[in-house]
Amino acid sequence: MNRWTQWPSRQALTRQGVPPVRLMINTGMWVFGASLLLWDVVRDDAFPRWARIVLLAAVAGCAATVYAFRRVTVDHRLGPALALLALLLGAGVALRAVGADNPAAAVWIVGVIVSLERLPLMAGLPAGIVAAGSFTLFGDHSLPAGLAAGLGFLLVGYTLRLDEEARGTGYRLLEQERAARRAEAQSAALAERARIAREIHDVLAHSLSAQLVHLEAARLLVERGEDRAMVLERVVAARRMARHGLAETRQALYALRGEMAPVEDFLRESAATEGARFETEGEPRELAAEAGLAVRRVAQEALTNVRKHAPGARVEMRLVYRIDEVLLEIRDGGAREASAGGPAAAGAGYGLRGMRERAELLGGTLEAGPADGGFVVRLRVPA
Repeated sequence: MNRWTQWPSRQALTRQGVPPVRLMINTGMWVFGASLLLWDVVRDDAFPRWARIVLLAAVAGCAATVYAFRRVTVDHRLGPALALLALLLGAGVALRAVGADNPAAAVWIVGVIVSLERLPLMAGLPAGIVAAGSFTLFGDHSLPAGLAAGLGFLLVGYTLRLDEEARGTGYRLLEQERAARRAEAQSAALAERARIAREIHDVLAHSLSAQLVHLEAARLLVERGEDRAMVLERVVAARRMARHGLAETRQALYALRGEMAPVEDFLRESAATEGARFETEGEPRELAAEAGLAVRRVAQEALTNVRKHAPGARVEMRLVYRIDEVLLEIRDGGAREASAGGPAAAGAGYGLRGMRERAELLGGTLEAGPADGGFVVRLRVPA
């Protein structure tokens, strides 16, 4: 927008962002100036008492006009603002005509300053020049002194305008920063909720699905009247998986706090529990909390899928340390029925989708699909 037609911002025209100390100083200066003006009218013996009362009412009316002018400029209403400014300058002329020189000069000075301070320059500069010209031509002083004073008042008004625009800009930037921080905090909260949801899903999907398998087997054994020892074996296995799930829940809580055991130890233990072969390549090192957590959860989900869709299949787990990333590969040799595999076998199940989302959030990749008559899950994350 053209600077000549642009209004000062609402923040510049109001008291938003004004320090309390400065606000008190500004208010005190206005009150002090008005008090001096009223005292000058009261003590002026050149007017009879009734005339002084009329002058006091006129000065009060000028103060009310300035107040109304400030209010309409906040709403950027140019027509009413110019009308009020014309009324104020006309009151100055009337006061000068009846011999109230000091009140007239004060009215013109205020007119110069507020017109430059609060109006678009296209309207404020001509109005300020008119007010300054009235002060110069009709004031009780020499022409050079009046001209210098008028130019000085114009400069004061424009300086106040620049100062208030700078304050308004700073306040707007502060509000934008606060809004950005609120949005960032909201986004962080949503991301944390998604993260916690993934943790809950990964732990429960791994633990509860294993328990469900064992409990379902126990139910079938009971229905068939199988030996009590076989049933007990399944129940004990389900109990073991429940304890394992509880331990995993604690691990998830530790991970959320940034406290985890070494990833390699966890994978080695998981492989031993599932009867899988585990091997590592490269120079072992400690992984970042998020990368280590992703490796853990992907391993859990992959082993859970093997147990569900290819029970008894041979499983190989490989952890490779590279220069700037870590690779986890879990491969099984069990064929999966199309009807049984469904979305999980195709790599579109919620669990695999959650693993892929977890990897992408870290700047990594996850590949999952059939390979060599079995199924392979391959995770790469920066580390």
